Amino acid sequence: MGLFTLLKLEDKPDIDWEMNPEYTFGTFESWGGRERVRSGKERIYYFFIDAWGDTPRLCLMERGIKHARVVAEILAPADMVRKCVDEQGKVALFERTHGINAELKQWLLENIIEGDDASKIIPIEEDQEERVGDSGLPGAGDSLPELQFIVLPSAPAEMSEEEVVTLVKERNLDGTFSNYFVDNGDGLTVTDRVTGLMWQRSGADIMSHRSMRNELKKVNDEKFAGFDDWRFPSMAEALSLMEREKSKEQFLHPCFSKEQPFVFVDATRKPGGYWFVDFKHGRAFWSSGTIPGGFGRFCRREKE
Repeated sequence: MGLFTLLKLEDKPDIDWEMNPEYTFGTFESWGGRERVRSGKERIYYFFIDAWGDTPRLCLMERGIKHARVVAEILAPADMVRKCVDEQGKVALFERTHGINAELKQWLLENIIEGDDASKIIPIEEDQEERVGDSGLPGAGDSLPELQFIVLPSAPAEMSEEEVVTLVKERNLDGTFSNYFVDNGDGLTVTDRVTGLMWQRSGADIMSHRSMRNELKKVNDEKFAGFDDWRFPSMAEALSLMEREKSKEQFLHPCFSKEQPFVFVDATRKPGGYWFVDFKHGRAFWSSGTIPGGFGRFCRREKE
């Protein structure tokens, strides 16, 4: 049984051995950085190493324009995968996804692409359920338990990588932060009674930082959900949404849409760039913020 047959992928697509995580952002999120990516329905497959956990994993990615899905984990020899990670040398604090080396490629050709040992292939089922709908949350008028109110920093900031690493650990790793979301009944927003922040359940599509600023102005001009004081979240505020366990593909409460996997925050990087919070991988990262940029999920503080 071949790899694509086992994974129930139609037309037995080819593996793109030249593709790696470094190239995908500009290739697919900006509607085709390479000439041959012509259609939003086109899918390209490549192998990569997910090194965010204690044990790095070899995975198969399905990628398209504004589409990304890990379709399988491949049980390659652990020492071979670790060697590939070690070959990366010193990498940035927020670079933990790597391309494969020649040794892994050869192993994949011999054991996975041309082999028939299905035990080394672990399919990852796609979750088709849409996040935005019945939130299952208490309503805005329901009685609340006793909550400890927390005021998070909300001002724009310039932050170093070390400062962001510390904040990420504080917000989603020590297990002490808990939200209490209520459904505002408009199908558009929820409010966290712990932080006093109202959030868009969905958000803005991927665009540059400048275009996202224009989108924020539009949201306020149109009084989204009846309000005109929406803004970018701060790093701390966006990280307050980060769940400790993944739910339906993201480290995010399922009341939120999964269509905004990484969002702009109101923070720039020292010495340059814009910060994002990435709910798909449970991290923060920085980029230039130009093309393709990132997604948006705006918030506002409810008046007391």
